[in-house]
Amino acid sequence: TTLRLQIETLFPEQSCHQRCLQRTWAKGGGETQWDLETRVHSGSHSPCWPSKVKRRERNTMEKVSIWKNTLWPGDDGGFHNITQRSPKLISYLKPQTSIQSMPLTVVLHGPAGVGKTTVAKQLMLDWTQDDQAETSSSAFYLSCKDLNHKGTCTFAELISANGPDLQDAIPGILTQARKILFVVDGFDELRVPSGALIHDICGDWKKQKPVPVLLGSLLKRKMLPRSTLVITTRPGALRGLRLLVEQPLFIEIEGFLELDRKAYFLKHFEEETQALRAFELMKENAALFHMGSAPAVCWIVCTCLKRQMERGEDPASTCRTTTSLFLRFLCSQFTAARNSCPSDCLQASLKSVCLLAAEGIWTQTSVFDGEDLRRLGVKESALCPFLDKNILRKSKDCGACYSFIHLSVQQFLAAMFYVLETEKEDVGGHRCHIGDVQKLLSKEGRLKNPNLTQVGYFVFGLSNKERAMELETTFGCLVSTEVKQQLLKCRSVPHGKKPFSTVDTKEVLYCLYESQEEELVEDAMAPVTEISIHLTSTLEMMQSSFCLKHCQNLQKISLQVGKRIFLENDTTLKSDAQVERSQHDHHSLHLWADLCSVFSSNKNLNFLDVRESFLSQSSVRILCEQITHVTCHLQKVVIKNVSPADAYRDFCLAFIGKKPLTHLVLEGSVHGDEMLLLLLCEILKHPRCDLQLGSCSDTPQRWADFSSALKINQSLKCLDLTASEFPDEGVKLLCSTLRHPTCFLQKLSLENCHLTEACCEELSSALIVNQRLTHLCLAKNNLGVGGVKILCEGLSYPECQLQTLVLCHCNINRHGCKYISKLLRGDSSLTDLDLSFNPIATGLCSLSEALKKPNCNLKCLGLWGCSITPFSCQDLASALISNQSLETLDLGQNTLGQSGIMVLLEALKQKNAPLRTLRLKIDKPTVEIQKLLKDVKESNPQLTIECSNARTARSLCCHFLS
Repeated sequence: TTLRLQIETLFPEQSCHQRCLQRTWAKGGGETQWDLETRVHSGSHSPCWPSKVKRRERNTMEKVSIWKNTLWPGDDGGFHNITQRSPKLISYLKPQTSIQSMPLTVVLHGPAGVGKTTVAKQLMLDWTQDDQAETSSSAFYLSCKDLNHKGTCTFAELISANGPDLQDAIPGILTQARKILFVVDGFDELRVPSGALIHDICGDWKKQKPVPVLLGSLLKRKMLPRSTLVITTRPGALRGLRLLVEQPLFIEIEGFLELDRKAYFLKHFEEETQALRAFELMKENAALFHMGSAPAVCWIVCTCLKRQMERGEDPASTCRTTTSLFLRFLCSQFTAARNSCPSDCLQASLKSVCLLAAEGIWTQTSVFDGEDLRRLGVKESALCPFLDKNILRKSKDCGACYSFIHLSVQQFLAAMFYVLETEKEDVGGHRCHIGDVQKLLSKEGRLKNPNLTQVGYFVFGLSNKERAMELETTFGCLVSTEVKQQLLKCRSVPHGKKPFSTVDTKEVLYCLYESQEEELVEDAMAPVTEISIHLTSTLEMMQSSFCLKHCQNLQKISLQVGKRIFLENDTTLKSDAQVERSQHDHHSLHLWADLCSVFSSNKNLNFLDVRESFLSQSSVRILCEQITHVTCHLQKVVIKNVSPADAYRDFCLAFIGKKPLTHLVLEGSVHGDEMLLLLLCEILKHPRCDLQLGSCSDTPQRWADFSSALKINQSLKCLDLTASEFPDEGVKLLCSTLRHPTCFLQKLSLENCHLTEACCEELSSALIVNQRLTHLCLAKNNLGVGGVKILCEGLSYPECQLQTLVLCHCNINRHGCKYISKLLRGDSSLTDLDLSFNPIATGLCSLSEALKKPNCNLKCLGLWGCSITPFSCQDLASALISNQSLETLDLGQNTLGQSGIMVLLEALKQKNAPLRTLRLKIDKPTVEIQKLLKDVKESNPQLTIECSNARTARSLCCHFLS
């Protein structure tokens, strides 16, 4: 269930409370503040909540969206409406009744820079100034980055360190634990050995202990168990925190919403048109727009784009990638250096800052003190240029500690560490924690440290030649040429036709697009012959288009288009959203056209597979224009389950007269669409049609036209009519076509076409006359015993050349097996027979007798799930000893029991039979069965015995694209 709680926000005039909050924010440095709405996800809640909410379940999740007019460097320093009280939120923290079983622990989590610290400090003020409290309450702030530098002390000394005047009052305060709020800020910045927080915990606040022990005791509720805790952290530390805290309430701080970001841009720019233009450019880059939830990133974007607009430059290319935006921002801060040769001092400063950033990313540190600088060999004076430009900031509370304005800036400068040429003696042993490019891009490394992912993207972005030149011009630092080869080594695709997994594909395309370096993309994609792409956003479409244009050896594309990429046919949108829909689709269709151009520009591309896709009428037309182009060389096209339904007609129109096309599969919901069948007939009748395979499910009623087209077309070899609605007249016309001398069909699938015994007479006569048809699939049709009898009569004629027959799910029992056995004992051409999912039971006896005959040509027999019992295994074992042709036997999903399995294995051990593949259901192999399996393997080494319950091997049904 989802409980929505609207937090009431008040905007009082300037007051003592507001001035106090301003001082608190300024002292803490850092993040922003908020509050609009809370979403609570859980089934039940705690008694300290409003009266309608009775109890709380472990690990409750909430989401808080926040807005505020925040500071940016150079602003007038005013806080407007900074105090936004949340009386209901504070009521969750305050004990409401004396029977509360467990004090509340609140975890505020979210990415860097969205305001977790400020929310926590605001809660401290609300806690201590609650008008409803009968007695005074106390709140203590513990910064984890400060705790890293503290030694052994008592808990009382720890919380009174910044307030000496509190030391005498501490004993009295701690006796009223229910009235105490502890804020543990920046849990992700805590640097303690693994396990230190849970080792030797104690509850005596007067005992001397290491700080990690004291903090762990507080989190584990050994120390002051009745107090209330508010903990802030970034998402990466949530897993470790969950192991420490008990019954926490998790609240996600989202930062700026879209409207907040837009309002920020409008305030930063003097001209509204410039603000909206900059905002739209940022919005087009989904990754950059996501980062914009942090006000610091909004300031970076606004500062960069505003400066470009003031110079009369077009900022569009700057926002194309996240790397280009951050690089332009950094270089624009040091514009003066462009007019002359950059100084050695600036070069040294840049290298020092990049070393600091990289070290911090790898050690997951965002705050650096003097000891860190000395260890890395970084002088404080080297940081001054970046302090002056607000890229770094210095905290007065933490003994001259330094931090970057935002995590993304630190990640960007860390990426620069990898691309700048650095003499070995410059770094010496200072980079012991910093991994190489291979470790940076490894999955293992990024799972342990998610911050490495964005650094990797930035490294690819900085491999661009033009960007390298901009760096060299601004800072006078040379960019390494080796990094490109390292990137190729880590992101190159193994040779072979095996396509990427969907996740790997997105990762690779993202990295290559970020580079905007065509030569790098061509080298990386050179081995790729197949690729599978699942588009879920316009950004992914842009990335795919850029990379596929430089993938000249590509032969097959599998494409899936997600919802809401094209809004033209989206009926869920409100009427007042027409303008937004039009703008969105204009952008999407432009990108789609760019992607589809690959089909007419790549001469090696011959296979297109589009399935499970939500297209629009316009996007279908664009795709069809490209695949009908004279330079398009597609030979195989598969269209399955796409919308809108009209798309199938457009595809058929596009394929009429298309000479190279040899394989066409159309499947989806096209019930009753007679126009579609007419168009298919036109494709088949066209003199330039070279179709060898066709597939169309749910084919409608115009069978006369379709039958006529099949007689005219002499290239069609395979036809898949699975799930088609066949009227009696349709079956007659189809069989008449099969009997026609100009019918060249070799494979035919009539699976799930509602065929009955009455249809078998026509099919049987067609099989006698037609000597080209070799594969027939009649699976999932209720043929019954009578139908099988009639079919077997036709198959027994020497003129019939059928080799593969699929009769799965056809309601064949042991009586039907007698007719099949009679067929197999004769001189039948059948080599592959699939009887899976038929209740043949004891009918296996007659089949076994047929297998013993020397003239039985059967090579593959499928009996999956046929209710075969252990009693039938003796007959089958005897047949395996005598049979000279059977190579594959599928007995999966039959309960043969230990006795039945042992009988079969004993038979296979006796003779080196032709059998190559045997599938059995063996739930728990006994010692005897394991020994027999080993003996069979030794005596019959070419035999593979599959014991899996899953039907992993290829079915005997017709595979029309093989």
